[in-house]
Amino acid sequence: MNINEAFPSNYLKSSDLRGGSPTVTMSHVTTEKLGDDQKLVLYFQGKEKGMVLNETNANNIATIYGPETEGWNGKKVTLAVAWVDFQGRSVEAIRVRPPAYQESASSQQVRQNMPSSQTREMADMDDEIPF
Repeated sequence: MNINEAFPSNYLKSSDLRGGSPTVTMSHVTTEKLGDDQKLVLYFQGKEKGMVLNETNANNIATIYGPETEGWNGKKVTLAVAWVDFQGRSVEAIRVRPPAYQESASSQQVRQNMPSSQTREMADMDDEIPF
């Protein structure tokens, strides 16, 4: 028997990702009482479990989409498992990352204002990247 099945949680845990890195769409953020504390909980479209947001993940999302949680609704993030230090030992934790590369609005504007010959040169440079 898997102990994660014996002790299910209402909140997302690293073991729920089963080694994958899913890209999910955020639906909303709520404040919920967990123990003696009020915590931010992020929910995803089509998913039952919410993810309790720690400061690292909240700041990562704010860096991508801005600090107003209402602005996160409908936006995508990728969830990944990372090893982190916690109380003197290494443990698995969920980390939020940007979804597949998205060119920033300012970069898109610069690219749109470039002559087409220069944008072709930039595309040719990408072919030389070895990975």
